[in-house]
Amino acid sequence: MSKLILLQDGQATPFELAGEESIIGRLPDCAIQLASNMVSRNHARVFKQGEAYFVEDLNSGNGTFLNGEKIAGAQPLKHNDRLKFGPMLLRFESDSPPPQKADAAVQQIAELAETPAITIDEQDESSTIMGAVDHGGGYGLLDVRPQEKLKAVLEISRALAGTLEVEKILPKILDTLFALFPAADRGCILLKNDQGQMVPRAMKHRRAGVDETVKLSRTILKNVLEQKQAVLSADAASDSRFDASESISALTIRSMMCAPMLDLQGEPIGVINIDTQNPVAQFRSEDLEIMLVIAGQAALSYEGAKLLQSFVEKQKQDSEMGIARNVQHALLPESMPEVDGYEFFATYEAAQAVGGDYYDVIPLADGKLCLAFGDVAGKGVPASLVMSRMSSAVRTLVEHVSDPGDLVSRINDHMCAKAVEGRFVTFVLTILDTQNHHMWIVNAGHMAPMIRHPDGTIEEYGEEAIGVPIGVLEGFPFDVVERDIHPGETVVIYTDGVSEAMNPASDLYGTDRLKEIVSQGSSTPAKMGAAIRADVKRHAAGRPQNDDITLMVFGRLA
Repeated sequence: MSKLILLQDGQATPFELAGEESIIGRLPDCAIQLASNMVSRNHARVFKQGEAYFVEDLNSGNGTFLNGEKIAGAQPLKHNDRLKFGPMLLRFESDSPPPQKADAAVQQIAELAETPAITIDEQDESSTIMGAVDHGGGYGLLDVRPQEKLKAVLEISRALAGTLEVEKILPKILDTLFALFPAADRGCILLKNDQGQMVPRAMKHRRAGVDETVKLSRTILKNVLEQKQAVLSADAASDSRFDASESISALTIRSMMCAPMLDLQGEPIGVINIDTQNPVAQFRSEDLEIMLVIAGQAALSYEGAKLLQSFVEKQKQDSEMGIARNVQHALLPESMPEVDGYEFFATYEAAQAVGGDYYDVIPLADGKLCLAFGDVAGKGVPASLVMSRMSSAVRTLVEHVSDPGDLVSRINDHMCAKAVEGRFVTFVLTILDTQNHHMWIVNAGHMAPMIRHPDGTIEEYGEEAIGVPIGVLEGFPFDVVERDIHPGETVVIYTDGVSEAMNPASDLYGTDRLKEIVSQGSSTPAKMGAAIRADVKRHAAGRPQNDDITLMVFGRLA
């Protein structure tokens, strides 16, 4: 009968697929219950049509994955397919697997045929395995001969202590094996690469110059990888049970052991193989159990070294991102200008280490100020790079172009010249004349700024005054809206990180709530800006930002 096998904590738990349909989910009445809060109550179903099995997602929250890809609709299942429901991994085993699947492990070791130091016999399709031991957890069966096994664990732990580099761990594993098994002549470790193939990563010979090629049996490798068992071949060249397997006879291996290295999910990440050509010193079943213990500890050490390596790389990336964050903040104004009769406020908080929101204040001649405000599509590092280019373009061109509409057009043409697909910028440029109390506003695809009157009413310019975003259409003519700014009037410009901030229930903050705060709050820009930011945080109620939050408030004091 076909079945699904749950692979968890190094254990394999089978679930037979009885009947025409089996529901998989978190509920106790499911045919296959998975205890994880990331699995939906009725997550998916496996059903039978004729002789074929199919899997179908039941609108689960986290989706169903078949061999690493999220499925949509019913998908057919093949022998050894991997299914993932949230963090839970299961393997499908057919009651009648196709014959070609028997060569799955052979495909994984296909590259060995091109490796001069390791050879396999391509003609060998089957052979008899003399002895095998199941993995049984990280250290094998510790209840059998525990003293020797614990000694082996201590030996390899001592040998690997302080070794943090992945490439240095593998030779030390072989050194420990040769110390524990004085009869061993040759050894090698194969690890799975990114393409899923087993490739040699370490080799050792006790006597240099004597048959330095490590020879592996296709049959034994297949068994180790598919059955996840440690395999013993004692005196393979002369044992009558190997007569049907010409490759093992040709290899003249007197005695060999091969054990799988399993990860924390119980899947093979590699194999360890040692052999001896001494006909007197053959490996025994007791040796195989110790070999299995060593392979378990070796796998844990190797996985630990990889995790530590990933952690070190992550720390390096975090350090570099910290530098990038400082560089980006250096592009923002250190302080807002102080002008008699006016007040300015701005805040910027990236959702990640760096972000794509942008604002700047550039003093011009005759008491004028250029207030630039933008939001790059996306967030993170790609958006921050576009943001830095935008900042450079604004600061360079504002010195040479005085007309606001022409200035934004020139900025747009510059960004279009080497635009990255999908990385446009919504942008608002304001030229504020603090002596004549007049302002010019150009809107390139951004939300309309809110202008609060002294009586609390809010003015917004319609869509007819909004052009296309920067970096979308070269040569686009942008409209300019100009008006006087009167005492007590305040201008609020914000990014969608403000209006689309979400609480734990995924409710949006919304422009209506923002207008209410602007209308009923203080007319002083600094107090209004602080009140808006506090209200957005209050709405989020601890939920992490899903977008960069940037706000600029300025106005003429009453």
